[in-house]
Amino acid sequence: MYNPPDYYLVDELLTDEHKIIRSAIRDWVDRTVKPVIDEYAQKHEYPTHLIKEMGELGAFGPFIPEKYGGSGLDHISYGLIMTELERGDSAIRSTASVQTSLVMYPIYAFGSEEQRMKYLPKLATGEWVGAFGLTEPNHGSDPGRMLTRFKDQGDHYLLNGSKMWITNASICDVAVVWAKDEEGKIRGLIVERGMEGFTSPETTKKWSLRASSTGELIFDNVKIPKENLLPNVKGLKGPLMCLNSARYGIAWGVLGAAMDCYDTALRYALERKQFKKPIASFQLQQKKLAEMLTEITKGQLLTWRLGMLKNEDRATPAQISMAKRNNVEMALKIARESRQILGAMGITGDFPIMRHMMNLESVITYEGTHDIHLLITGMDITGIPAFE
Repeated sequence: MYNPPDYYLVDELLTDEHKIIRSAIRDWVDRTVKPVIDEYAQKHEYPTHLIKEMGELGAFGPFIPEKYGGSGLDHISYGLIMTELERGDSAIRSTASVQTSLVMYPIYAFGSEEQRMKYLPKLATGEWVGAFGLTEPNHGSDPGRMLTRFKDQGDHYLLNGSKMWITNASICDVAVVWAKDEEGKIRGLIVERGMEGFTSPETTKKWSLRASSTGELIFDNVKIPKENLLPNVKGLKGPLMCLNSARYGIAWGVLGAAMDCYDTALRYALERKQFKKPIASFQLQQKKLAEMLTEITKGQLLTWRLGMLKNEDRATPAQISMAKRNNVEMALKIARESRQILGAMGITGDFPIMRHMMNLESVITYEGTHDIHLLITGMDITGIPAFE
């Protein structure tokens, strides 16, 4: 039975509503995700049957107003949902992150009322799956140099280009795609499955996020109706605001992976005997466990405070970057230390640790790499951008 660590009684900072929401997601993960996720990861398949269940749970667009199919919850609720989903697997949390922060959020924040009413309710229920097209084969950390373009053809736009490393690519019904217009300004377009010239081949042979659907978005003279242009944003500000929301969710999400690894390692250390006593009695194992718990506690406090700032619309992009970078690195280190406590058993599918560790190797790179987030903090401190 999972025993979530809460050394500084952070639960006392949560409302009853927060705890009810978390409990519903936690129970679903234990009942539905945990029993099957290792098999899907081993087979390199995405469990598509879980998508509509996540929609029914309210895991998609929880902070989107109820008018558009969301739950109208606060950002701490969103964070708690991400924590529990990633405790199941990063692939499950990634689907919810993309659907919520990278697809529903830009349509809500930058779209027309007609776009909101058309797309958001179906995305909220999981009837439609969304993808976010920003990263390109040659432009990851520097998306402003993207090559994907669209031209005004009178009664429609003509879109050409490609995007890479896209979560939900091969299963998406709609994609929010960022491309440059004829003036070189970055705009958002809603691309729908079935538009001629739009294909989304799946990326295979991954060692990480094996239970996630990852692929490319390819646009070969795709005709985009003019009403599919997001009208209320221009420039890189649009996709970066989306990424800030996703990074915030990741900062919470990886706590779930870290807590799952820690809980697994602690229970194993108390049960596993060597030299006639539990390995938890040895100093080096206690050192590992004590350091893990310390870092998890710091991460919990970091995200809670960030969530309060987000609720007050005061969280800065740099603060979000700090939390994303810190917590992903923390979770990855805890996964590695937990694997050592389990010894050879740590690499097997009987335990979740190696799967979490492999997943986190992707999470530390996507939505801004570990180094880029460090430089964002550095720029905020000094006022000097080191990456330009």
